[in-house]
Amino acid sequence: MIDSRARDAYACLAVLDGRTLEDETARAAKLLAAVVGQDLEEVDGTFRIARRVAKDRIISTVDTDTRHGHKTSARGFDGFKGHVSIDPDSEIITETAVTSGNVGDAAGAAELLDECLTSHPTAPKSDDTGLASTDAARSDDTGMATGQNTESEPMAVYGDAAYGAGELLSRLDAAGATAMVRVQPPVNAGGRFTKSDFVIDLDSRTVQCPNGIAVDIAPQKDGAGFARFEDACGVCPLQMHCTTAKTGRQISIGPHEALLARERERQRDPAWRTEYRQTRPKVERKLSHMMFRRHGGRRARVRGRVRVAQDFSWLGAARNLARLATLRVASGSGGWAVVTG
Repeated sequence: MIDSRARDAYACLAVLDGRTLEDETARAAKLLAAVVGQDLEEVDGTFRIARRVAKDRIISTVDTDTRHGHKTSARGFDGFKGHVSIDPDSEIITETAVTSGNVGDAAGAAELLDECLTSHPTAPKSDDTGLASTDAARSDDTGMATGQNTESEPMAVYGDAAYGAGELLSRLDAAGATAMVRVQPPVNAGGRFTKSDFVIDLDSRTVQCPNGIAVDIAPQKDGAGFARFEDACGVCPLQMHCTTAKTGRQISIGPHEALLARERERQRDPAWRTEYRQTRPKVERKLSHMMFRRHGGRRARVRGRVRVAQDFSWLGAARNLARLATLRVASGSGGWAVVTG
């Protein structure tokens, strides 16, 4: 059955090949080509379901913007990710965004923080930061927040480890913001030596292993690199505590390695952890309000990322109205004010 349907699909595409198509027909043809190409493979002249998962795989012909996503390595979902930015002091939602389920959280955070970082008084006046502009906001989709104490102080941005990517931290650094974003420590299977057990010297471009062997960092075009210990691992007495790879241990050096190392060092400070724990949970509480079953935030009610994003922003606006009522803030002839009495 799969083989016959695949041949029908290719026959349809062959009929359309070289023709000028109307928009609706062109979209249907592109979807058909994408689905057939990503989900099927030809073996011995017969089409069958591919034993692989294509990158950025289209999972629905009804809503082609949906994607496979993962909350954790063991917990997956299909659809979209909703992101919100809030002000931790008032707990007012300042921005919302929706991305496909397979997009990293840090990519969604960049959209949330664009306006607030460039409009803040301490932000650089150039447009080199790669960020656009909001008011003093704090952000979170699965965990992020932003704010400042006074107009002259840098904005502080709080986020969980899902946002601790080098690119986002670099944007915050370039915008003059204080990053209160957790960065995951390196891990290794079986309790073996992690990347943090190696001495990385970016000035001399070398990496030294726990056994004292130093190798050069081979550069890559994007500013990243890698250090391969190869033959040195075969005669190393610490090999069983380091790697099981036949080619020896390899240490990857990212383009933002120095920034990530600096942030990990900052997060060892008890004062940093105390401030983080006092602020970050407010974002999770706001998300739980939005995702409560009665409010419908957990399930998309429309199709397409643009419409889902609009619907999610309306949900955020509704939660803001509820929060203003709790704070007894109302709009009158003189503007917004706290209602007394």
